[in-house]
Amino acid sequence: MERRSLLRGTGLGALAAGTLAAPAIAQSLPSINWRLASSFPRSLDILFGAAELMTRRVAAITDGKFQIRPLPAGEIVPALQVLDAVKDGTIECGHTATYYYTGKDPSFSFFTAMPFGLNARQEQAWFYHGGGNELLAELLTSGGYNSVAFPMGNTGAQMGGWFRKEIKTLEDVQGLKFRIAGLAGQVFAKLGAVPTQIAAGDIYPALERGTLDAVEFVGPYDDEKLGFSKVAPFYYYPGFWEAGANLHLLINKAQFDGLPPAYREALQVAAAEANLDMLARYDHSNPLALRRLVAGGAQLKPWPRDMMDAAWRAAHELYVEIGATNPMFKKILDAYLPYRDTEYQWFRVSENSFDNYAFTAAQRLR
Repeated sequence: MERRSLLRGTGLGALAAGTLAAPAIAQSLPSINWRLASSFPRSLDILFGAAELMTRRVAAITDGKFQIRPLPAGEIVPALQVLDAVKDGTIECGHTATYYYTGKDPSFSFFTAMPFGLNARQEQAWFYHGGGNELLAELLTSGGYNSVAFPMGNTGAQMGGWFRKEIKTLEDVQGLKFRIAGLAGQVFAKLGAVPTQIAAGDIYPALERGTLDAVEFVGPYDDEKLGFSKVAPFYYYPGFWEAGANLHLLINKAQFDGLPPAYREALQVAAAEANLDMLARYDHSNPLALRRLVAGGAQLKPWPRDMMDAAWRAAHELYVEIGATNPMFKKILDAYLPYRDTEYQWFRVSENSFDNYAFTAAQRLR
């Protein structure tokens, strides 16, 4: 009796009760097993690793009650059909790039990357505070995609890709068979190239056989793994169509709505961690991989200025054309471009001015 009185007097009684209650609350949550379909092969460990990290965190947060098994591209769902599988309930969730589905609606490109769009930092600002997440939710709802989405990974600024022949002028792009995804393919079509989109695992054989003249994927770390430099030695930069390519966790809406609130929160928290971790891993790994590629014979080249200028004009012309017939695309574009231009102005004052000085000073003032 004295011990109980002491606990009440110090407030420890409430703490003890809370300690005893916690396991009971945890035990009341259901055991749930899901599968996640990735658009990426297991060999691309940063891309596929985001799904692995997210699923580990969800299990840890829920004391092992909520288990999600990540499956690589093709194991249960083809790489470019993840959205359909999630929408139809074939699988509970998936990890993919929304611009893979521009054939369904070009508006999906806004949420991975737009030619001459936002970089990785700017994209995060747009998603979390500039209305990007809400616009994607509206697109998924209005299009009947039966899905909810959370940002889950960003590659940072990508490279321009691997080419069998050197690109010296805009004319060198004419007739070029180029593996490139999203609206960027339509931009290159305006420049005279022949764009195509195939899954990551099919790229190297097509390049080796000559079915493709050029390929873009992500950046040095992944490109090194895929071996593109062996058959296409010219490595161009920047990937102006993917200044920051964001990936998403897509979840079947009925499945998500049916989860306990604690599990829904766990998914969002784990996706946010994976979102941050992917960019950090690429920023760490890409510089080292680029050095190895150049040492191995890759020829690093900037895009010709006339081609970049033509691509800028073609991209913005394309946006106007699509917006004229697609109200949802026009709505997003009208919000996106002013946001982009404001971010550009700020980064020019802050980030870019520092970067430009510091990078040159590191060479001049050693």
